[in-house]
Parts: sequence; structure tokens; C-alpha cells
Amino acid sequence: MMLNTLTHKSGFTLVELMMTIAVASIVLGIGIPSFVSLIDNNRLTAYANDMVGALNLARSESIRRSMQVTVRRKGVSNSNWDAGWEVFTDVDVDGVLDAGTDVLLREYPALSNGVTLRSGDNFACWLAYNSVGLSRGSGSDCNGGLANDSFRLCDSSAQASTSLKIIVSATGRVRICHGNGTDCSGSCPTSTP
Repeated sequence: MMLNTLTHKSGFTLVELMMTIAVASIVLGIGIPSFVSLIDNNRLTAYANDMVGALNLARSESIRRSMQVTVRRKGVSNSNWDAGWEVFTDVDVDGVLDAGTDVLLREYPALSNGVTLRSGDNFACWLAYNSVGLSRGSGSDCNGGLANDSFRLCDSSAQASTSLKIIVSATGRVRICHGNGTDCSGSCPTSTP
């Protein structure tokens, strides 16, 4: 006489697998938009840190070298810094990188698509620090202007509430404020020129 022995097979049933996929889909559907927002915020913060780093480099090098060091936008549109910027010594204090006399200290690449960096009229073309670390702006005509102004860094949503504002005082001090709260008023461009 043979005994029938039941063998136990391990694994998932089709119902268990479908339930797992349904739960995973719900969790991903809720989590991915938050993750995208986190990535956008981190990208904006990284760009702000790049600009603040460039300004601090220019200020410290101007004091160390006892000469003007300039941060100049790349590109041709005034107040539009999306194409990147460069930091260089500026022997003739004209805000232009002159071959043979000026030294390029650092170059920063263009911002990714959808991210904008705009300055006020005082920093339309460049911002410089003199030998004692005080700031000086280019003015809207790029021939010299006031020393204090700001930059507005916006993501692709173009909402001021998610933007960062980089503020430079006349003494050259740099600070960042978030959104459009106190001391942080302003708006983001709705389209890139």
C-alpha cells in the first residue's frame, strides 16, 4: 500500500503577487512626486551654493591679491546668468576678462534647462570686489554701478515661493533667503529669453 504524501511548495500565489504590485504602485505614486520635488530643491541649492562660492572666492582673492576680482556672467543678455559665469582677476577694473593681463580663476557651467538665474540692474553684467573686499556692480549699462543687489534663482515652475534669492550687500557680504518672505521679495521670469 502506497501512502500519498503531500509536498509543500513555497512561493507566491497570483493573488499575493497582484496585491504586492498594487501596494507598490500606490506607494510609488505617492512618493515619486515628492522625490522629484526634493531633486529640484537640491539642484537649486547646489546652484545657489555655486554662486555664493564664486562670490566668496572673488572676495577672498581680491583681498589676498590686493586687486579687483570680478564675477562676470557668460552670454549676451543683461541680468541673465543662465549661461554660467567666470571669476577672474581684473587688472584694469573694467569687468572684462582681458587676455594677457587678467587671470581666469574659475569658470562655472550653464544652468540646466528650466533653471534661471537673474540679477538686478546693478549686477547686469558683472560684480566685482576691490582690494579690501567691498563689492561693486556693473550697473545696467555694464560701465559700473552700485555695490548692492541680488540674484534670483528659480526652478522650472517659475514660482517665487520655491526660489532662492542671493543678496549681496555693499560691504560684499553674501546671504541667501528662501521663497518670497521678508527681505526676499521678487518674482521669477516666466520664460527664458
